Amino acid sequence: MGLLGGGWSPVFLLENVMPLTAVSLDVPLHADRVRDPRRTNYHAGVSAEHSVARHYARLGAVLRETRWRGPGGEIDLIFAEGDGIVFVEVKKSRTHAQAAQRLSQRQMARILLSAEAYLDRCPEGSLTEARLDLALVDACGAIEIVPNASMAT
Repeated sequence: MGLLGGGWSPVFLLENVMPLTAVSLDVPLHADRVRDPRRTNYHAGVSAEHSVARHYARLGAVLRETRWRGPGGEIDLIFAEGDGIVFVEVKKSRTHAQAAQRLSQRQMARILLSAEAYLDRCPEGSLTEARLDLALVDACGAIEIVPNASMAT
């Protein structure tokens, strides 16, 4: 008995290898590594949110919530700034202008509805000083803040 045992020979093994021409060219060689654009966008968005959170923290704001869900939908970041609350919607794109275009009036209305619900949980309720900022992140990671964006549109 040889190394391969049971009468197997290296010649037999090579004869039974599938020829390269039989491999389908329709499937990428590393199909398991093909990027799903939705997953890539998700991770880019999470990374942008982390960068924006660090930016606000450097300015002295205290992060209270991330991806908080209210009746109108999700608010990306919520900070305490003194006695007030800052709601932040983060948008990432190649340029700041393209990122700004990703926020629709409909989405703004949904965010404001959720912000009202969040304020209902605060001791001062709807009398709590609050604003909604739009944080724009470009492809290089540069951050531009549009303060009180709900009033700017």
